[in-house]
Amino acid sequence: MRLGMVEREGRKFVVAALDDERLLDLDTAAKFARYETDTFTDMQKVIEEADYGLEQAEWLIKRAERRALLSVDDVTFLPPLMPVQFRDCLVFEEHLKGSFAAAEKLTGVAMEIPQVWYDQPVYYKGNRMSFVGHGADVQWPGYAEFLDIELELAVVIGKKGKDISREEAPDYIFGYTILNDISARDAQMVEMPGQLGPAKGKDFDTGNILGPFILTADEVPHPVALGMEARVNGERWGGGNSADMHHDFADIIAHVSACETIWPGEVIGSGTVGTGCGLETGRSLRPGDRFELEIEKIGILANRIVR
Repeated sequence: MRLGMVEREGRKFVVAALDDERLLDLDTAAKFARYETDTFTDMQKVIEEADYGLEQAEWLIKRAERRALLSVDDVTFLPPLMPVQFRDCLVFEEHLKGSFAAAEKLTGVAMEIPQVWYDQPVYYKGNRMSFVGHGADVQWPGYAEFLDIELELAVVIGKKGKDISREEAPDYIFGYTILNDISARDAQMVEMPGQLGPAKGKDFDTGNILGPFILTADEVPHPVALGMEARVNGERWGGGNSADMHHDFADIIAHVSACETIWPGEVIGSGTVGTGCGLETGRSLRPGDRFELEIEKIGILANRIVR
């Protein structure tokens, strides 16, 4: 299933994508089916219902009540969920090498990939309150001139756990979605030598984009091997495949959960796929640019940046 959150006439609810054009309003469909539930008013509730919530959704999709059908043009997409926690990793070697080479040209400072990157997943905790959804405008931060997209696959955590083994980790995945981690590269290059991780380079309102759907984990085997592509104003900027992750999501979940509880509704990004941003190929965004990030089986996450 592909599940999303939308708004229509002031009402927010969970939808299932029947195809690229049609959506099923699961909340309305549940009412017609006489389910006594408000599960489908919020994606977090679906996630917390675990298998039961997905079973209800699957049955409603098979029934496909006509009175609950909508066109994608009838709704405003929201982030498929507002994460209860947000972490972003960096697990694509090609992206790291390309970014270091580009940064060296700009700053004159040579950088090499540290051994720790190969030994374990590295990540930072980002701003979970700054997410917007498919179709939303991204507001250009006034302190930056060099803005960039970042094409990432993100995992949504489906259940609570701690000290999770690598073998158990896939069972904690609710699904996968697209993450666009908009980056202010000039601000990022100033602050990163401070060695405390990114701050204002990635921390501004509307700077994190998620969606349009969550592809439930049962639709793809783990580790996932999904094609990924980034386009700006219709021009292909780059992309790759999630199979190239040096640390897969089982590695990441096992590492993150060591002595720390993870919770249903957390989002963990993969980091940018190789050539999935402009920095690596000498490009940057301009006001008014429209960008599309596409991941196989999930869909297209499309937005515009405005100044």
